[in-house]
Amino acid sequence: MAPITPHVAEEMWASLGHDKTIAYEAWPTYDEALCKADTVTYAVSVNGKFKDKLEVENTIAKEEVERQAKEIEKVKNAIAGKEIVKVIVVPGKIVNIVIK
Repeated sequence: MAPITPHVAEEMWASLGHDKTIAYEAWPTYDEALCKADTVTYAVSVNGKFKDKLEVENTIAKEEVERQAKEIEKVKNAIAGKEIVKVIVVPGKIVNIVIK
């Protein structure tokens, strides 16, 4: 707020009990590790047609994402009795199961 409305920011800063001017205070810092999400959502599709979403931890291996995607009920119904040609896993984005 101080760069846009400095007079109002100074008044508010003083009312919070600070003695020095806000202009000489350090900018806030952040912890980059706290900015990362703990989970990631994958779109799961069969032959390019969206079936469902899958939410997993962001540290999970591709093989585990593939396994969990195949366990989704809508995906099970779509691949039942069909041959899986290829499974494409794009980390953090999509799982596409190609069937014949």
